Amino acid sequence: MQRLLMIDDDARLAAMVRDYLAASGFIVDIAGDLANGVAAVRASAPELLILDLMLPDGDGLDLCRRLRAEGVGMPILMLITVLVIYMVLAILYEHFIHPITILTALPLAMLGALLTLIIFGQELNLFSFVGLILLVGLVKKNGIIMVDFAVMIRREQDITARDAIIQACLIRFRPIMMTTLAAIFGTLPIALGTGMGAEARRPLGIAVVGGLLFSQMLTLYITPAFYVAMEHISERLRQRRVSRQAVAAPASAGE
Repeated sequence: MQRLLMIDDDARLAAMVRDYLAASGFIVDIAGDLANGVAAVRASAPELLILDLMLPDGDGLDLCRRLRAEGVGMPILMLITVLVIYMVLAILYEHFIHPITILTALPLAMLGALLTLIIFGQELNLFSFVGLILLVGLVKKNGIIMVDFAVMIRREQDITARDAIIQACLIRFRPIMMTTLAAIFGTLPIALGTGMGAEARRPLGIAVVGGLLFSQMLTLYITPAFYVAMEHISERLRQRRVSRQAVAAPASAGE
């Protein structure tokens, strides 16, 4: 493998560039200034290449600027992803509250992914952000499986929201566990992989596996409780609307 010394005073930018280069098979060392970095590494690596990110304009900084812009835009991309999913679910269910119930697993998954990255000493870089975006699609399927079945049961049978979600959890527990375990075992090779570029891809796998495990342990408790609470609120709002219409009807008839 080719060893490379990277000079930059921006630790976050240097880490992002290092991940890209590591995926291509480079062994990357980072130094804050040129003199100390070369002195520290040159003795053990005579074939050392030097990438100075602090050079003036025109010396190959376009890649670095693009990486910096991508790092800043990732939270915005995450927000847009969640908003698009909410709008699609609201259109499909023709309801504004059910999509919120489905998306209650997302904060748990994000928290689990971040905690897992901290535990294993991984950075929140471009690859781990891709893992977080993947979690948005993987985690919400648990809420869809439960809420969709509960809504279908309430349409077919005259039962309460609590009884409907309990039946949904009991009947849909098996497919929920099967899909979650399939996603976890499919991502484990990335989290545990070795070889060329494995260090760059590892944060993606760790984020996905940690987020799935953490959300799976809590989603089966929080999402049903949130569903029942939201259904009670919807029932109260519906009763108030009906009572207002009933009060307003005689008044309009008398006029």
